[in-house]
Amino acid sequence: MQFIGRLMNTFSNVGSLFSNPFRVKEVPLTEYESQKRVKWEDRLALYDKHTSHSWDCLLINPENQKTAFRLFQVDNEADAHQYFDFYVKQLRPFYESYREPLSLETLQHLVDCFRSHPNWSLAHIAVETGLMESFRHNHILSCINSNSGENECTPLHLACQKGDLASLQELVNECHARLDLTDKNGDTVFHYAVRGTNPKVIELLGRKSTVALDHLNEEGQSPLHLACQLGREDVVISLLKVNAKCTNLGPLGYPIHTAMKNSQKKCAVALLDKEISQIQLVDSRHGATPLHWAKNAEMTRLLIEYGCDVNFLSATGDSALHIAVRRGRFDCVMVLLTHGAMTNCKGKDGNTPLHLAMQQDHLETIKALIVFGADMNIPNDVGETPGLLAARTSKEYQDYLHVSTLSSMVKKPDVTESANEGHKAQDRLLSLDGGGVRGVVLIQFLIAIEKAAGRPVRELFDWVAGTSTGGILAIAAVHAKPMDHMRCLYFRMKDEVFRGSRPYESEPLEDFLKKEFGENTKMTDVKNPKLLLTATLCDRQPAQLHLFRNYNIPEDKSKIHSKAASLFQPMTKPEDQLVWQAARSSGAAPTYFRPFERFLDGGLLANNPTLDAMTEINDYNKYLIQNGQGHKVKKLGVVVSLGTGKAPQVPVSSVDVFRPSNPWELAKTVYGAKELGKLVVDCCTDPDGPCIDRARAWCNMIEAHYIRFNPPLEIDIMLDEVSDAILVNLLWDTQLYIYKHWGQFERLAEWLLNP
Repeated sequence: MQFIGRLMNTFSNVGSLFSNPFRVKEVPLTEYESQKRVKWEDRLALYDKHTSHSWDCLLINPENQKTAFRLFQVDNEADAHQYFDFYVKQLRPFYESYREPLSLETLQHLVDCFRSHPNWSLAHIAVETGLMESFRHNHILSCINSNSGENECTPLHLACQKGDLASLQELVNECHARLDLTDKNGDTVFHYAVRGTNPKVIELLGRKSTVALDHLNEEGQSPLHLACQLGREDVVISLLKVNAKCTNLGPLGYPIHTAMKNSQKKCAVALLDKEISQIQLVDSRHGATPLHWAKNAEMTRLLIEYGCDVNFLSATGDSALHIAVRRGRFDCVMVLLTHGAMTNCKGKDGNTPLHLAMQQDHLETIKALIVFGADMNIPNDVGETPGLLAARTSKEYQDYLHVSTLSSMVKKPDVTESANEGHKAQDRLLSLDGGGVRGVVLIQFLIAIEKAAGRPVRELFDWVAGTSTGGILAIAAVHAKPMDHMRCLYFRMKDEVFRGSRPYESEPLEDFLKKEFGENTKMTDVKNPKLLLTATLCDRQPAQLHLFRNYNIPEDKSKIHSKAASLFQPMTKPEDQLVWQAARSSGAAPTYFRPFERFLDGGLLANNPTLDAMTEINDYNKYLIQNGQGHKVKKLGVVVSLGTGKAPQVPVSSVDVFRPSNPWELAKTVYGAKELGKLVVDCCTDPDGPCIDRARAWCNMIEAHYIRFNPPLEIDIMLDEVSDAILVNLLWDTQLYIYKHWGQFERLAEWLLNP
């Protein structure tokens, strides 16, 4: 039995040696009465515990004769002496500073800290362990401003990084720790606070004026630069509260440049809200504004919303568009283009953004630049044009090379006074289809017409009719809105309006309409040309087509259905109708937006409003004749109908709807009902087919010129499409369509100028 006991005791001793030798443990002093005490210094004793072949270091409390704390138990005598001497030097100020004995947990934290950071001063140890009462011990106070450790930081640096407000206050207020000292990397206490966990540290430090607040470290970063790099919005706000300088220029730029470089939106917002002038600060290396540094669409859009100069040229001669193209940032390119970036601006070596895109052979960017007006024929400093680069890189751009060449050679029509007089001879009608965001196709057509004729749309037509998106553009044309402006606006609008799921919130669309056309603008505020917007009155069965006008209809016509009209709320007069409400009514597409009051989208009854507009013109002229005003009547001489793209035909397997007798037939019935419903809706809203044939036939009968432009689509593009790439491709295909039909555009220009 004695043998087994000795064996178990041996295993226990061996196990203790293999366990953590530096684990602090409370032990009975009686266990060491028979052991050899090797060293003794104040309260620390080193024992040679021969029974377990170990050397134990004890911290003894003079007021407690029963137990002590074993600080380590090692099996190597040299290590034991080394650690003992080290502990004697380090530990004494801490237990002397406290009236009560240090707890086991505190001792464990201390000795672990001693071993982990052997180069730290006692003040660093005090901060790390949070033993504030020891700060005023003479030994610790003497090293309160010492630089120790790998980074040679001060105890105050360490307290800032830990976010320990209590220790920080003690160090600053009672121990007078210096705020201006830096570590070996040039970091101040504020740099450490930025990396820490508590922004309140910054506000505490900032109560005293100090150069450390805006000091640049070895990397050229102030604390504000660093906070922007790390995306610490809360820290940025705290730094700004204590008046950190936003205009602190480092080797790469200002803090706002750092925020942009690292795509830290919230930090950028905090900076700009503090000092908006930062929007045009230029960096020291490139002379570039924050916009040049933007790496994504969100950051680019943010700066534009704050009012930056989109076309500012850096010291190297580059615009933000040049940089975005060179870096292959298509999303940034689109934001810049849709906010007025100049596509033909020359940068370094005389290159335009299109030169750079051609050099990189980035197809999406090339298409975007071209459809937004980039010129293929501008030479750079060595005489190379984008067209020449295109010929070297890809055949895909050859068609549009011809388009650009042809467009630049188009001779502007000679518009004389006699031509203006000729306008009085015949009426000219412009009809714009519905189609949601595909309205960009209409815009491209209108730009082409204006280019061919050399005049704005409002001077080329006497009547302008539109449905839904066509209605919005009809208003824009009548109100002399530049079409390239509207193109940019559509790309911006889609991201605001088509958010979430259908049906979309109406407020973003209504806000857009109010902002663009005015909240109080009346339909009759602009009288020429005459304007028609289609809408569907849905407060009656069957629904009825309604036309919003910028003129009053003949009185006799308004009384035709007076008996039926008495059942419903009377219509307001044009002079009482707001433009934005008319546009909203015309564009209230079912399932996309909620009805506007009693109106739904005009596309339900007149997605192509050509025939309805011609009928209106006929009725209007008839009334003039009947009322002795025949001299005001003009023959309808030109009818222009513009579409938003013709979707490809696809096969339909079944539109059969029947009473099912089994689950398989139920599935077929459901599928058939779905296809039949889509077929009925498409037939009702189809702007092509029979509608076009009837309009053309009617124009032939009255000897009026009729022309229809509508590009075929390779894929069916939804009304709420938001992909920039898809819409750029749509515009690209539209431009190719315009090129192929350019002769018709020239002929149309002649009809419009000399009807």
